[in-house]
Parts: sequence; C-alpha cells; structure tokens
Amino acid sequence: MITVTSNAVNHIKKLLSSRDNKPLGIKLGIETKGCSGLSYKMEFVDFPDEKDEVLNIENIKIYIDPKATLFLLGTTMDYEEGVLESGFKFINPNEKGRCGCGESFHV
Repeated sequence: MITVTSNAVNHIKKLLSSRDNKPLGIKLGIETKGCSGLSYKMEFVDFPDEKDEVLNIENIKIYIDPKATLFLLGTTMDYEEGVLESGFKFINPNEKGRCGCGESFHV
C-alpha cells in the first residue's frame, strides 16, 4: 500500500519513544484542509480502531484510516531534515496538484 523510508521509520521510532504514554503506533489519514482540498494527517494511536489497516514496518505499527486508503495507494512516506525545515514528506503518485504553500493537495 505505502512505502516508508528508513529515515521516516527512524523518526517515527523517536516520536513514539519520546512520549510518556507509549502509543501503539501512528495513524495516517487524510483531512479536508488548505486551498487544494486535502492534507495528510498523522496522529498517535493509543487505542486501535479495528477498521484500520495495520502495517508492521521494522517493529512499528502504522495504522491507515480506511477513508484514506485510495488516496494513499503507492505513496512513499519520507522524513527530511534540513537547515531551515524538517518534516515528513509524502510522495504520492495520485496527486494531481498542490497548493502554493505545499500544505494541501488534490487528486
């Protein structure tokens, strides 16, 4: 369904271990936001939803919101660290365009 780079996996591991209340994993989803209409959403999972698809990658669990599945097919999730900006980057072959600020996309 999605590919998660080693940079993204390592950063997710850091995020999960940094919380006092150890989450089960992270959840990926899509929300309506921004000028182009859709935005990626990530959150910690403390209680699993049985409807989510679960990916096990290097001993971390990534839960996929079923409403986001079609939007995420073929996506690569990466994490980049730069001098002025750091964050998760989604390379999605389904995207038809992005807004100027890069916060949202459309399919």
